[in-house]
Amino acid sequence: MEMELRPSRGGFLRPFGCGWFIREYLLGNGPEGSPRIDPERGAPQADINYEYKEALARATARERAERIISKQVIRGVDVTEAFAEEIYQKQLRKVSRKFTHMRYHSFLMYFGVLKRLGWVEPTERTEPSAFQDNYPLAPERVCYRLTKEGMEAGDKVWANPLFTLYPEIGPSHLKKSC
Repeated sequence: MEMELRPSRGGFLRPFGCGWFIREYLLGNGPEGSPRIDPERGAPQADINYEYKEALARATARERAERIISKQVIRGVDVTEAFAEEIYQKQLRKVSRKFTHMRYHSFLMYFGVLKRLGWVEPTERTEPSAFQDNYPLAPERVCYRLTKEGMEAGDKVWANPLFTLYPEIGPSHLKKSC
């Protein structure tokens, strides 16, 4: 009997995957403590990327704090809720947003795959970017929402949209079993 060793959400290095987060965020579910948005209005790519990074930081800090608290309990320390929250906040401050998560350019490339698949589309809503205060030629921030195809796509294809877009490269990247 073959058993898939890879975790169901997020892979080995992340508690949850980017595709899962984008879909849940654009559905308005507020995944992993992120704010809930109106699915019809959507959100700009930069905001989605920021919320993804912050959600990963919160999840990472929570996992680290749980390990520390478990060790404290094993040692016999009485861990109050206030002490546990203090440990979590300390771990949250330690999580590096720069070196542990997807860079913005990589996020844009990933989001581009979602656009080519037709899973996300721009809404009519735009908003000024920060540059427009001083430089009027800066492009406006475009908001994106899920399409019907994006909502209907299953977890397996959202887990790796690149292989969905280019199915011929998928099998060549997967390890062959002996």
